[in-house]
Amino acid sequence: MRISPNPLRGQQFPAVLLLVAAGLGLLFANLPTHDGLAAFLDFHIAVPGTDLDLSISHWVSDGLLAVFFLMVAIELRHELTHGELDSPRKALQPAIAAAGGVLIPIAVYLLIAGGDSSTSSGWPIPTATDIAFALGVLAMFGRGLPSTVRVFLLALAILDDIIGIIFIAVVFTDDVQWLQLGLAIVGVAVFWLLSRLLHAKGHTIIAVAMVIVGLVTWGLMYSSGIHATIAGVLLGLVMAPVPAGRTRHALEPTVNGAILPIFAFVAAFVVIPELSISELSPAFWAIVVALPVGKIIGISLFGWIAMRIRPKGADPALPFGDILAAGALGGIGFTVSLLLSNLAFDGDPGIRDQAILGVLVGSLIALVLSMIIVSARARFYRRTAAVSS
Repeated sequence: MRISPNPLRGQQFPAVLLLVAAGLGLLFANLPTHDGLAAFLDFHIAVPGTDLDLSISHWVSDGLLAVFFLMVAIELRHELTHGELDSPRKALQPAIAAAGGVLIPIAVYLLIAGGDSSTSSGWPIPTATDIAFALGVLAMFGRGLPSTVRVFLLALAILDDIIGIIFIAVVFTDDVQWLQLGLAIVGVAVFWLLSRLLHAKGHTIIAVAMVIVGLVTWGLMYSSGIHATIAGVLLGLVMAPVPAGRTRHALEPTVNGAILPIFAFVAAFVVIPELSISELSPAFWAIVVALPVGKIIGISLFGWIAMRIRPKGADPALPFGDILAAGALGGIGFTVSLLLSNLAFDGDPGIRDQAILGVLVGSLIALVLSMIIVSARARFYRRTAAVSS
């Protein structure tokens, strides 16, 4: 009997699960169940003997999401060493497109909300692309598209993730505790050494030691004042290739089926403000416009320029229609944009909630737009293939 593949290792089902989880979070936040769930998410859990005392919502965004970033970092390292970004020739074109997909949304955001000191700090929010969501939409609606579109989108989204990680580490960090940070770096070094030993010897006790060191490193990173998800990034980047690949394979169903949906639910748990359209924060409008419009313009324009100046011997240029499809998919910010919203407006819950709503609305617009463009391009390729055959 043939065993069906685990849908949580695919691209379509996890994307649907994310959307449903975010929808449920928004729904339950605006039902009479709000107060009970809000109290539960605000309930604090402390780790005795440490300064770790976080609400459940922060355990999700700082703790569980670090596992997601660990998996992202493992994929980043693979792509940078053996994948679609392992040479300057391969990386140049998506890098230029990714630059446009960051610079233009920032410009759009600042044009709309940059004049207000209470909202100007949100400029990193529309720079992110949700890899899982974008690839899921591509898989659902892109039957017939050449594989080069997926390769271009994957490289683009990975570079976006690198930029998002830099923003989290640099822009939203202040009052760094250097001793804890230094100890966290030592923890990363020990983790690196243990991963090499695991690769060479394969003993279970080494794997257990790696888990313990990873948890301690996460706690030290949190105590240092740098966002704790950066610990996941660093640990994923230094892990030896074979253990890293096995770790990613083992974590993928849990991340796709539990961690990301839980985060999406918690992040989208916001009360829709009882305001008229004219009373909504500029941050809301800036994100709603910058994600779908800024991304598609930035990626398409810079991607088209990149294809015109590609180096000699590079792969054939993507047609502009394919770049346009990738640009539309890039506007689905979602996971990292939700995290950036929480970081950018941590001290202003009112604007933070409107920014989160802006991410949901902007990503939904980008989702619909990308479905239309990707479907149209896929139909074009299927018709072309039918005529040529």
